[in-house]
Amino acid sequence: MAERGRPRSFDRAQALQKAMEVFWSKGYEAASLSELTEAMGINSPSLYGAFGSKEDLFREAVELYRETAGGGSRRALQDGATAREGVQAMLMAAAERFTAPGTPPGCMIVLGAPSGSVNHASVGEFLCDSRREMQARIQARLAAGVADGELPAGTDVKALAAFYTTVLHGMSIQARDGASRKTLQSVARQAMCAWDALTGSRPPSGVPPGHARS
Repeated sequence: MAERGRPRSFDRAQALQKAMEVFWSKGYEAASLSELTEAMGINSPSLYGAFGSKEDLFREAVELYRETAGGGSRRALQDGATAREGVQAMLMAAAERFTAPGTPPGCMIVLGAPSGSVNHASVGEFLCDSRREMQARIQARLAAGVADGELPAGTDVKALAAFYTTVLHGMSIQARDGASRKTLQSVARQAMCAWDALTGSRPPSGVPPGHARS
């Protein structure tokens, strides 16, 4: 049966992309409906008709971010031949993504939380869950490193995952504050210099102690 009513006069995927960019730049609370509708090229009734509510739109925009611009670090983490290479690749990919020309600096999931308003607690918790999910991915990759014999059996993978997640999120904040790609890459390399001390493992062949590969 054909769908009744007038067809949408806008490209939903394109409108969602524009909404993602507004939320990424301003965060949930600071992004006004007028800014969203202007960027999306639609009016308020169309926004509500297509996406339900501002919060529904935001959640969908976050999922789009995770699948597109925000997915590079996750893929780099998984694609590394070792846990060490995966973590370093994750941080270097973040340094590149957080400073990419033509997009807002930093990570939408880290920077998109409402600024202390209890009225948007569900949005804050949604973003918190997304951040926890990334930390769980890092922890799982480290646990695989232990299982493979790359890391000592006694490695505290939970604490190590928390450390590198903190570095990752801090790089996002630094990017929003104007840090250059070169600076973030340096932060990533410095964080990897701590790997051997934190894991009690030996550096890869050809890499002097205290130095990570670039």
